[in-house]
Amino acid sequence: MGNSYAGQLKTTRFEEVLHNSIEASLRSNSLVPRPIFSQLYLEAERHLSALEGGSRVDHEEEEEEGEGGLDPNCPPNPYQMLPPPEGCCTTDGFCQAGKDLRLASISNEPIDVPAGFLLVGAKSPSLPDHLLVCAVDKRFLPDDSGHNALLGFSGNCVGCGKKGFCYFTEFSNHINLKLTTQPKKQKHLKYYLVRSAQGALTKGPLICWKGSEFRGRQTPAGSCSGSLFPPLDSSGPLAASSSEPTPGANPSVPMGAQQAGPASDHPSLTAAATGPAVFNGKDSPKHQQLVKSKLSATPRPSAPGILTNSGPPKKRHKGWSPESPSAADGSYSQGGGNRAKYESASMSYMPQVGLVGPASVTFPIVASGEPVSVPDNLLKICKAKPVIFKGHGNFPYLCGNLNDVVVSPLLYTCYQNAQSISRAYEQYGASTIQPISEETQLLLTVYYLVQLAADQVPMMEDLEQIFLRSWRESHLTEIRQYQQAPPQPFPPAPSAVAPVTSAQLPWLAGLAASSCNDSVHIIECTYSLAEGLSEMFRLLIEGKLAKTNYVVIICACRNAAIDSCIAVTGKYQARILSESLLTPAEYQKEVNYELVTGKVDSLGAFFSTLCPEGDIDILLDKFHQENQGHISSSLTASSVTKSASLDVGGAPTCTSYTLEPHHIRPFQLAVAQKLLSHVCSIADSSTQNLDLGSFEKVDFLICIPPSEVTYQQTLFHVWHSGVLLELGLEKEHMTKQRVEQYVLKLDAEAQTKFKSFLQNSFQNPHTLFVLIHDHAHWDLVSTVHNLYSQSDPSVGLVDRLLNCREVKEAPNIVTLHVTSFPYALQTQHTLISPYNEIHWPASYNNGADLYPENKKYFGLSEFIESTLSGHSLPLLRYDSSFEAMVTALGKRFPRLHSAVIRTFVLVQHYAAAMMAVSGLSQMKNYTSVETLEITQNLINSPKQCPCGHGLMVLLRVPCSPLAAVAYERLAHVRARLALEQHFEIILSNPSSGITVGKHFVKQLKMWKKIEDAEWRPQTYLELEGLPCILIFSGMDPHGESLPRSLRYCDLRLINSSCLVRTALEQELGLAAYFVSSQIPLEKGVCGEALESDTEKLSSTDSEDEELATEGSTSEKKSPVKRERPCSHDSTSSPLSSKASSKSAGSALCGEFSAQPGGPSQGEQARTSQPCSPSEEGRAPGDKQRLRASQGPAVVNRHSPGLAPQPDSGLRTSQKSVQVSVTSSSSQLSSSGSSSSSTVPAAGTLVLQASHCSMTKACQQPPVVFLPKLVYDMVTSTDSSGLPKAASLLPSHSVMWASSFRPLLSKTMTSTEQSLYYRQWTVPRPSHMDYGNRAEGRVDSFHPRRLLLSGPPQIGKTGAYLQFLSILSRMLIRLTEVDVYDEEEININLREESEWHYLQLSDPWPDLELFKTLPFDYIIHDPKYEDASLICSHHQAIKSEDRGTSRKPEDLYTRRQTARMRLSKYAAYNTYHHCEQCHQYMGFHPRYQLYESTLHAFAFSYSMLGEEIQLHFIIPKSKEHHFVFSQPGGQLESMRLPLVTDKSHEYIKSPTFTPTTGRHEHGLFNLYHAMDGASHLHVLVVKEYEMAIYKKYWPNHIMLVLPSIFNSAGVGAAHFLIKELSYHNLELERSRQEELGIKPQDIWPFIVISDDSCVMWNVVDIDCGGERSSREFSWSERNVSLKYIMQHIEASPNITHYALIGMRKWSSKTGTGEVREPFSRCHVHDFIVLNVDLTQNVQYNQNRFLCDDVDFNLRVQSAGLLLCRFNRFSVMKKQIAVGGHRSFHITSKVSDNPMTIVPAQYICAPDSKHTFLAAPAQLLLEKFLQHHSHHFFPLSLKNHGHPVLLVDCYLNLGSQISVCYVSSRPHSLNISCSDFTFSGLLLYLCDSFVGASFLKKFHFLKGATLCVICQDRNSLRQTVVRLELEDEWQFRLRDEFQTANAKEDRPLFFLTGRHI
Repeated sequence: MGNSYAGQLKTTRFEEVLHNSIEASLRSNSLVPRPIFSQLYLEAERHLSALEGGSRVDHEEEEEEGEGGLDPNCPPNPYQMLPPPEGCCTTDGFCQAGKDLRLASISNEPIDVPAGFLLVGAKSPSLPDHLLVCAVDKRFLPDDSGHNALLGFSGNCVGCGKKGFCYFTEFSNHINLKLTTQPKKQKHLKYYLVRSAQGALTKGPLICWKGSEFRGRQTPAGSCSGSLFPPLDSSGPLAASSSEPTPGANPSVPMGAQQAGPASDHPSLTAAATGPAVFNGKDSPKHQQLVKSKLSATPRPSAPGILTNSGPPKKRHKGWSPESPSAADGSYSQGGGNRAKYESASMSYMPQVGLVGPASVTFPIVASGEPVSVPDNLLKICKAKPVIFKGHGNFPYLCGNLNDVVVSPLLYTCYQNAQSISRAYEQYGASTIQPISEETQLLLTVYYLVQLAADQVPMMEDLEQIFLRSWRESHLTEIRQYQQAPPQPFPPAPSAVAPVTSAQLPWLAGLAASSCNDSVHIIECTYSLAEGLSEMFRLLIEGKLAKTNYVVIICACRNAAIDSCIAVTGKYQARILSESLLTPAEYQKEVNYELVTGKVDSLGAFFSTLCPEGDIDILLDKFHQENQGHISSSLTASSVTKSASLDVGGAPTCTSYTLEPHHIRPFQLAVAQKLLSHVCSIADSSTQNLDLGSFEKVDFLICIPPSEVTYQQTLFHVWHSGVLLELGLEKEHMTKQRVEQYVLKLDAEAQTKFKSFLQNSFQNPHTLFVLIHDHAHWDLVSTVHNLYSQSDPSVGLVDRLLNCREVKEAPNIVTLHVTSFPYALQTQHTLISPYNEIHWPASYNNGADLYPENKKYFGLSEFIESTLSGHSLPLLRYDSSFEAMVTALGKRFPRLHSAVIRTFVLVQHYAAAMMAVSGLSQMKNYTSVETLEITQNLINSPKQCPCGHGLMVLLRVPCSPLAAVAYERLAHVRARLALEQHFEIILSNPSSGITVGKHFVKQLKMWKKIEDAEWRPQTYLELEGLPCILIFSGMDPHGESLPRSLRYCDLRLINSSCLVRTALEQELGLAAYFVSSQIPLEKGVCGEALESDTEKLSSTDSEDEELATEGSTSEKKSPVKRERPCSHDSTSSPLSSKASSKSAGSALCGEFSAQPGGPSQGEQARTSQPCSPSEEGRAPGDKQRLRASQGPAVVNRHSPGLAPQPDSGLRTSQKSVQVSVTSSSSQLSSSGSSSSSTVPAAGTLVLQASHCSMTKACQQPPVVFLPKLVYDMVTSTDSSGLPKAASLLPSHSVMWASSFRPLLSKTMTSTEQSLYYRQWTVPRPSHMDYGNRAEGRVDSFHPRRLLLSGPPQIGKTGAYLQFLSILSRMLIRLTEVDVYDEEEININLREESEWHYLQLSDPWPDLELFKTLPFDYIIHDPKYEDASLICSHHQAIKSEDRGTSRKPEDLYTRRQTARMRLSKYAAYNTYHHCEQCHQYMGFHPRYQLYESTLHAFAFSYSMLGEEIQLHFIIPKSKEHHFVFSQPGGQLESMRLPLVTDKSHEYIKSPTFTPTTGRHEHGLFNLYHAMDGASHLHVLVVKEYEMAIYKKYWPNHIMLVLPSIFNSAGVGAAHFLIKELSYHNLELERSRQEELGIKPQDIWPFIVISDDSCVMWNVVDIDCGGERSSREFSWSERNVSLKYIMQHIEASPNITHYALIGMRKWSSKTGTGEVREPFSRCHVHDFIVLNVDLTQNVQYNQNRFLCDDVDFNLRVQSAGLLLCRFNRFSVMKKQIAVGGHRSFHITSKVSDNPMTIVPAQYICAPDSKHTFLAAPAQLLLEKFLQHHSHHFFPLSLKNHGHPVLLVDCYLNLGSQISVCYVSSRPHSLNISCSDFTFSGLLLYLCDSFVGASFLKKFHFLKGATLCVICQDRNSLRQTVVRLELEDEWQFRLRDEFQTANAKEDRPLFFLTGRHI
């Protein structure tokens, strides 16, 4: 039955399907059975993936386990129901017993529903308006999530009461559904039925069948057989109810795939969905091919489509007769039938496959039995060495001519791996699961070989995946039992179908092979494989296996075990496989041998016979003699005297050639910042692996592979980036020799240079050394396993140097591996943590351009994209005629390595093309179209440019000896054709530099304006604009960058060993390119290639508007007769595959639409070319397509030889030309044919007159030519749309950990790919990480190792150099802080006292003199710039004296700061780590976090009226500072020293630091500030922050305030610190009195310090020797806090001072401020407080702001001394978090964060005002600061008449002056007799303020009074007690309160006016 839920797949075993298939084949009316295997396991065709993710294909009709299947696209063939029994009812809506089942009729009738059953409504196609009522067992229905429905059906008829229907088919017949399609419960059981409130049965919710969203909208199968896009017909019989979404409208559900992406919750369906894909919860083997193309891991809606899926049924069924259409002869209506798909080379179900797995072989081949003799002349006869893969069982000995066969154990290994698959499930306890049987393995292998196309090569990776899927398929039930968290209550029993037996095997294999036209031959042996092998050799010698590619030998007699082997005899396959088994070293050795021994001479002799006129060389000589002299001169003349725009000097100039300035791109900056943040996170982790705080500068060394060009290129980058100057490593005028110190070429000399680097790092522990390993995937050979260490010292060098113990252990070396191909560094044994990987970011994220750049990177994915249908110019191509020639020669010369043959053929093609271009037109037949195109553009490009700029052709010849041969030959031909001045041929070898001829060096110097006579190009980038062929040799590219003038990248010779992912991507990376995107790319030639959406291509013809250099507008708009420019004869390519013949009215006129300047530029009409030879070899289908596309209205992009009609009828205005593109992927068929069947890419455009090739170069990436094998590999995709190449083995040096692995998925990010490789690959023994065995454990990662990966040529070098710069800047920044740098305010108001210190250099104040000094009431601290000025009787302040104040909105503007370098005496926050203070901080890797104990400490305080309970958290290491009671360990007191102590070892005063919100940023690490001296430091924290502070500062003593102070301000902390300290002083006095110490000898001082004090300074005075002189000079230096504290503590008579402080540092400090060594004034920020003297002066515990000013005034009025040491200053760091900023005033009711202005902080009592969530005191202070002029209008800017403040200083804003008086008896107040006050503020006044006290003061008429009290009652009492109504007039409306709710205890105000 149809099954409903995604996790539960069907249990059909493979063998069952196999038998059914064979049965179907036998009964089918077609001769050739279709291989079942392809239905089961092979990839769906590429064109299916174009519809990937579209509407799911509703093929449940054929998926039923017991029912037959039809092609949904066949002609309609109604579902064949059994005829109903005679005499029964057949009326719609009634059951066969005649009872009504319609819901409308029986909704009110009682229905008997058995327990466990539910009533559901069934839809009948013939009664669309009715539901039929059925009773169904709920176990067979899904739950709400669409899961957990059992397979099958169980139901009852509610009409006649018949019970026990076990099949839905039977039930549907009974209730007369009369279906035309196969009955399915999912399709027809639609709704639950529920009883309404009235008891009537009504339609309830939809039954949630998984996938039903997509099911409802399909039209009946067969009704739209020819249409690719069936109509979404909502009126049809299968129409969905209106509540269902249309296909594609529900992006939250992955289309067609129930499991999407890596989030899969079933291990069997991991990210890449390798298991049998789930299709609506069913898994039919036949469905596999569809599923593969549908399992898109992202829900991406696209065009809905119905795909062909014909095939035989899985079981014999009554409804399926042999006459019905079956697999073999199903409808061909969709792009050809299934047979066609299997036979077409370019459309096989297997993506184009390449070589068999890894090359190195380490398994011995076990042999047994009698030997088999290999015939002597085997190679001669067969033309290829057969490759024999050992399979199951024993393999016989081979003897005789062993050189002519290759034996490999790879298949044996693959079989073994597949046998061990089930071990992966042992963790689930699945001991019963059997591995896949040997018979099945062999049969699957046969099926795989049968479907391989003639030009495909088998791959082990594919076979492994096939085994995996088959095994999973056959064991699904068991697997699922162990995978689902709650096991299913009723797991269905696996179907007991007998497996394939060894007796059946040969027959089944033969049956499978019978369909493949002899490409697979089966030999069955009776006794042993030996007879089969002998038989095979005999057939080979007799030539009977000429058409056979694979011979499968099976010996299935020996006691149930089978022996098998597979021989590859196809010439093409055998050659490629045997060559792929060679290691790179063996490959080079082989080629060398063939060159040295002269084996290749036969090849040369053969070539010379090809040319009809005799030997090519003879032709060349003839040509040379005939044309000597005049040709070259005329050509050079013409190239120089072109219409050139001459500059002043007369030399021709070219506008297109610009040298780009070096600048950092946004992407590079982003990557550099990512690198930096990773380094910071290593430093921030608690592992102490990197202490950034201890480094002062950065140094670096870049290690690169031994390539001279890469070396010079890196030097160039380092030189021009300016990084050396920025890091301070070099001075302005550095030499190249100096730069070379920083780049290390890993060659024989590298070791000495590296040693000096290590020595340098050892000697400079405070320098951070960054060791950059560029191109890090190169040379990963382990030193231990390096067998060549003597012969080649450079092998294994990376391991020897970068992995040496010194590098690993040095705490100041960070290693950064940089590579484009990181896969070999991402194994199970890697040293690099996944958290330390940095991947180049994607340029687009959710459609947003993250880093806008003016250049677009064109890498591998873009190249592949350009080959897809819908893009104009494929930039990847292959050359079919070249491939054909190579294949033919391969058969003729079987003993030569194909690399030799390919090289000789290609060189021959280039030679012939040069001759053809030079005038020997008969040679065109001896080259390929592609080579001719390249050569033509190469030779003609310099003529298009006034300066002679040309293009570069890169010819990649990996094997150096072959490269030398190619160079000699091409140079010879060039010389004979007199082309030496036209283009250069450069032979590049990694070990040597570039050699360029003098003529070309001169040209380069002229273009680059270089004067230096000695200059020679040293990098390829310096060859920009030089017309040349660069023969690029060396087995691997080493990161060399190529210039923008590279137009063709000819990779036709890359070695077959490149078929691992790294090697392949490395070769293709050579072409990676930046395309200028300043010119809108959609408009340019390759616009379509850059356009991601194939449906929305913009018009391509507007290049004329964008690029036109000449030609009027009218000319552009008129129809222009366009013909091809003259050098285009090479590009005989047919129409781009994106233009279907339907688009006849559209034009594809990319670069050929009105080209700049039009035909007037002297283009000549050209005669049409004869069809090129490669056209002949094209597949007939391709030719047909060509003809079809040649409608007269279509501008053909192929040669005029095929479409000579001029397209003059087309208008070229942008409006009329639209490129219509059908995304029908059936047109992809042409991608398999050569590039001549695809369009010429950017470079094929021929460069018109006066158009420099450089113009095009900046806008178009190069064209890449690949070998056919590689082309197929790169362009074919797997099920997820991932290029097949990406799923290859990632690198030669690693191997797969298991064949039981998921596939990579296209949607995987780089990070996910990395995790995939880390899980599924292991290094080989030769890999340097092999010994790092601690798999996956964190401690196996090296902590200071990072990996940066990004696409090739994208700018990684620039990014890491930028990283070095910002790392250096950050280290400097880490040693710097922003400190407040503001000059003191109100200096002009300072007293100029007549009194001076006689001695400027006095270290301490003289007590008697100091007492006579007047107190300066004025506040000078710049943070109080906005505070009210305090008047004293000394000052007569004029209003203009007050500095202009900032407007209220400026209050929060940034205060002035200066950046200061931290001294060694700084205080630090939690980010500082260094060796010295580890223990101080309590973080030490070797110790546990310091243990702490919590101690309660209580004391009573009369003012608060209750006992205060404080808590101390005291770390064990700090307990010695406290006294505990002996028996109970109760905290008794904090130890205090004696006044008489003179020790310099410690600081006497305990330091208290109140803090909030700054657990990370507060500067509590005083270790360095105290210079290591012992001190007692207590953090004062709020209760709710206790835990977080303890976490960050585990070794600090905490004083935790009571919870009632959680919302209090700093006043409360200061108040409690002072009270606690006084209480402690008394305790210590009584404790020490018992020891005989006088109470006055106990030290009474404490320090209260802000949490932002960072450094302390002292001013040194130089009086020039005269102590009494008033003239002096001074300087300031940084000192430790220890120095300052010990200096203060040593002051004589210190106990007579109440408060001691110091200046705040400012860079603007003038001589005036430091002239007087001491002042009697306000002190702030860092104060030394005498708790004994100030016993009766308290801090106001309610205060939030200005509490220090208030306290200073109280201390002064109590007659106590405040002394400021002006020669000391404190620097305060700007900290952006915490502190007073942590108080946010928000509304109490609404959640939305409205901004509340200070005016809203008070309101009238009992009003409806919004209450605020803030303390009343804070609202009061903030309101008065901003709006006090509402209360004191007369006082505004009226400094002569201040406001009188009694007992409390409140800030009334900068525009109001105040006068402070204390009401305490005996207090010192200023004389107020001179003042007339403009206002009076009474704040919470106590009993000391009486009516008589207030009557002493005089007020202006109209002055205002403000009385503030805790409640309204005390407000009235205060008015009465102070007799205020005598002098002040009050009104009822003048009463206010702070905007607090009653429970928050608002403050109340009363205002009045003076009468």
